[in-house]
Amino acid sequence: MKLEEIRVCVLRVGGTNCDAETKRAFENLGVQAEILHINEVVKSQNLLEYQVLVFPGGFSYGDYVRAGVIWANWILAKLGKELKAFVEDDRPVFGICNGFQVLVEAGLLPGFEGLSQYPEAALATNLPPGYNCRWVYLKCENNGKCIFSGKIPKGKVLRVPVAHSEGRFIFTKEQEKKLLEKLYENDQLVFRYCDRTGEYAEGNYPMNPNGSFHDIAGICNSEGTIFGLMPHPERAFYWWQQPNWTRQKRMPQYGDGKLIFESLINYLEKKS
Repeated sequence: MKLEEIRVCVLRVGGTNCDAETKRAFENLGVQAEILHINEVVKSQNLLEYQVLVFPGGFSYGDYVRAGVIWANWILAKLGKELKAFVEDDRPVFGICNGFQVLVEAGLLPGFEGLSQYPEAALATNLPPGYNCRWVYLKCENNGKCIFSGKIPKGKVLRVPVAHSEGRFIFTKEQEKKLLEKLYENDQLVFRYCDRTGEYAEGNYPMNPNGSFHDIAGICNSEGTIFGLMPHPERAFYWWQQPNWTRQKRMPQYGDGKLIFESLINYLEKKS
């Protein structure tokens, strides 16, 4: 697929943010990206005109009830058939922060057996409680299934910021061990929180900023085409977004977040 043929739909609703940064990141890599309010997509029924669907960060609908649940149920009610067709055609879906919460609430992630009628996991209130905005380190755990990590070697440590109040990834206690084993068996674990040397956070704050089970920061579905993570790669795309850019005389032109976007575009370019 040629770069100019790739079209990315970045959805927005009341309360979302970072949609402009996400659009700019994609455009920097030479593909078309549009920010569309969900009502526009429902009205035009044109979701399948796009190759990539993105749920950006923010606090959709004020995160009332719990984070992401209102938007998840709304989109299933209004665009359920189109979304199912999009996913079954193996078109990539990307959920960032609030978008990750939406994908979990909608049953698209973890997606052990495809789309689930009920959520199979949750992104719960941070421990310690409260809004957490800081730069964290992520270690790539994927062996190659996730199309969003294709250019990131296993074991590589990335530096990306988080900004959320409900990012603690959990399974039900009764199934914790079994479902974690499934993540590993299916190569669905993509990123874990760690320190700058790659040592796992082991639940320790602030390396693990929210108390996530097994330091989980990002996962993909069983096909590797649906990906969600709590940190914001679009906020770590350019050199001037780095927290230490004023203290370093020389910095790479881009930040670590670019690797995630590049991996996706590289996959699509190779796709016929």
